[in-house]
Amino acid sequence: MDKQYVEQSDQGYRITGSRVALDSVILAFLDGYSPETIAAECFPVLSLEQVYGAITYYLANRRQIDAYLQQQDAEDEAFHRTVRDPGFSRKLAKARRELQLAS
Repeated sequence: MDKQYVEQSDQGYRITGSRVALDSVILAFLDGYSPETIAAECFPVLSLEQVYGAITYYLANRRQIDAYLQQQDAEDEAFHRTVRDPGFSRKLAKARRELQLAS
């Protein structure tokens, strides 16, 4: 009987039965943390079996997950550039003030 350790949705990949993102577990693994450390210290809500299952899923689908992780990094970087843009920050502050005045 095959057990599913990872679920994919519109929001990304999650460890089945939890709210922990696959990204988080895999990044800890790639940073050199052992599965035991990931389960015990990083994500105590996960069992050791779930952590090993997530790592196995990653290793079996490495090309796809690596591409997903790269896409997430690019989206995060684009978001941070937008947030650091002073023009954007001014427009956002102005829109908030206008909303407050309207209510």
